[in-house]
Amino acid sequence: MADLTVVGGGLAGSEAAWQAAENGLEVALYEMRPSVSTGAHETEYLAELVCSNSLGSNLPDRASGVLKNELRRLKSMLLECAEAAALPAGAALAVDRGIFARQVTERIQNHPRIKIIREEITEIPHGLAIIASGPLTSDKLSKAIEHLSGRERLFFFDAIAPIVARDSINMQIAFRGSRYDQSDEDGDYINCPFTKDEYYHFVDALLHAECIELRSFEEAIRTGVTAGHFFEGCLPVEIIAERGKDSLAFGPMRPVGLKDPRTGRRPYAIVQLRQDNLAGNLYNLVGFQTNLKYPEQQRVFRLIPGLEKAEFVRYGQMHRNTFIASPKLLRPTLQFIDRDDLFFAGQITGVEGYMGNIATGLLAGINAALFHKRQPLITLPPTTMLGALCHYVTHADLKDFQPMKANFGILPPLEGTKRLGKRERAKAYADRALADLENMLVTE
Repeated sequence: MADLTVVGGGLAGSEAAWQAAENGLEVALYEMRPSVSTGAHETEYLAELVCSNSLGSNLPDRASGVLKNELRRLKSMLLECAEAAALPAGAALAVDRGIFARQVTERIQNHPRIKIIREEITEIPHGLAIIASGPLTSDKLSKAIEHLSGRERLFFFDAIAPIVARDSINMQIAFRGSRYDQSDEDGDYINCPFTKDEYYHFVDALLHAECIELRSFEEAIRTGVTAGHFFEGCLPVEIIAERGKDSLAFGPMRPVGLKDPRTGRRPYAIVQLRQDNLAGNLYNLVGFQTNLKYPEQQRVFRLIPGLEKAEFVRYGQMHRNTFIASPKLLRPTLQFIDRDDLFFAGQITGVEGYMGNIATGLLAGINAALFHKRQPLITLPPTTMLGALCHYVTHADLKDFQPMKANFGILPPLEGTKRLGKRERAKAYADRALADLENMLVTE
């Protein structure tokens, strides 16, 4: 008999299971793949990354970097695996998806107190449990969560970017380089530069391309959610283009910090490609989430200079993500409001970003272990990035509730920083976060 049931073997569920087991609990980790598909995952590995392969900035004065430093202090297993599977990506932590997922799966499988059960959970488990089923929660479990909460689900649509073969990129046009680092001809990104005419020709083709109809989301559409309901951080490029023909040039295609070596000048716009696997033969189009039909992706994206003969290893696609009304349903400990022994973690709570998912899984796993031992649960200081994320998803105004990733805007104001520069101010917030986390751990 397990002490704890964890539902979902994604980022949050895997971290939660590990933390609880490390704290002495016998854990049953349920993952429905491969017998039940999500429509977006491709393997049966735990912690498979569906969208980008980037876990955000590693810089200590960036919000994602602050969260990573907190997770290092809290001994996150998934962050260890990510750093072991790291790829060149400038100041960001990007990983080889396959290596990362295999490492997580192996460590979970080899833990003496974790048992992986490949079955779909269709009801809320009795006893101590963590629901970390993610944004692709199955319909049956979603209905059980609806019945438990008495509230309708919230939806937003998410999209993923295409991946192309490295050998199919025309390096006579594309060039390597990282932003603001012109001395590095072997930069971590491949850059496809546009002239003004090439950019407007591309945008015009994008605006007239055909998109995939949302037939797989008929239930969501019947409840009032339409194709226009996207999370701002994952907007498809065709949706961004609809906001104005220059919106991409000031968004994911902004060319700042880069010069085309052929001209010595900054391009009018740029598409960056990031390495997607350790072998270095696959690259994803950074920020190019899309819902275009597959033939249209070939036609339109081959208008990108350097991708005229691009071989698409994976096309972009869109899927429905699900998250609960956390401000009405969860406490900052990630416990369900009406049931002390039930926790939620990961993207289903409204936390956005890979690191946020890992972090809430870590906190839920630790708190579930504390609950089992009848010890006080942890509520992290809101001055820490993880504490601020948990405070946001449990205190936001429900009518404006949107998935939230780590950012300095959710931290409480810090006195004496108004006159500081942006980076100095960020460093002050980062220093306070780590100091407050350390103080809390010392006093626990």
